[in-house]
Amino acid sequence: MKIHRLLSIIVYLLNHGRTSAQKLAEEFEVSSRTIMRDMESLEQAGIPIQSFYGPEGGYQIMDGFVLEKQVSTKQEQKWMMAALKGMLSAYASKSLKQTLAKLKSLNAVESNNILVDFSVAREDERINKQLVLLEDAIEKKHMVRFSYTNSRDEVKELQVEPISLQYKWYHWYLIGYYEKYQDYCMFKLVRMDDLYITDLKNTKIHSLSDVKQKDALQQIVHIKLYGKAVIKSKCREYLNGKITKEFENGDFEFCFSVPEHETFWYGIVLSFGNKIKIIEPQEIIQRILNTCKEIQMTYEESI
Repeated sequence: MKIHRLLSIIVYLLNHGRTSAQKLAEEFEVSSRTIMRDMESLEQAGIPIQSFYGPEGGYQIMDGFVLEKQVSTKQEQKWMMAALKGMLSAYASKSLKQTLAKLKSLNAVESNNILVDFSVAREDERINKQLVLLEDAIEKKHMVRFSYTNSRDEVKELQVEPISLQYKWYHWYLIGYYEKYQDYCMFKLVRMDDLYITDLKNTKIHSLSDVKQKDALQQIVHIKLYGKAVIKSKCREYLNGKITKEFENGDFEFCFSVPEHETFWYGIVLSFGNKIKIIEPQEIIQRILNTCKEIQMTYEESI
């Protein structure tokens, strides 16, 4: 409907600033002529649209304009509620609970038929305290200090500028700027100890768009394996990859990408026993061989 597109265009311009007619046409899947007519309609409705010509031309809404009316549909409100409830199931944040309560009070939304449960991601009390502290540090733009145990079991004292929190690979991470190496790194919260906020301000203004999602402490490894037919569903369920080849007997080749030194996926691979065989890379094959030899030696010594 046209009214829905007009409201969406307003929101898009408020979020993205000056945008060309061609870009808007591509975004809303209409012609450039339709966008021009939409702009005329918005101007007639009192929306302060500014037009610019030339190579850097386009449309934007005059600075200071704020949408004061409710522009989201009931379905969109349902999605927002589901997203907030899902996040709350993983992170017991007081401010998050308050945000959800505000949204409930502002919108009389009937029950949602979509539920998102991330309770498996909920950490213990220590991690939750770290999350609250890091949220505060990010808001204040103050450096934090902590002891960090890396994947090689080396303990180091670190001081970083906190940028954002991220949940991935079944754990919470801090994305921070490590001034010593002039680089952005990811730090797993469960490996942090003695975390506290310093009185030191960040050395620079950080933008997430400038942050390279780079983990200096672990590398992503791309793995291909050969699997027996009986293990196919479990590979799909636990390794989050895709089948690249299937054979007549039901056996298959499977590819997935994981953090090299994480234990979750590695333990799953070992638990599959002789039902799978790693094809590549060679370093993972060697790692599994070494692990199996160490396990065998341990049990032989106890006999």
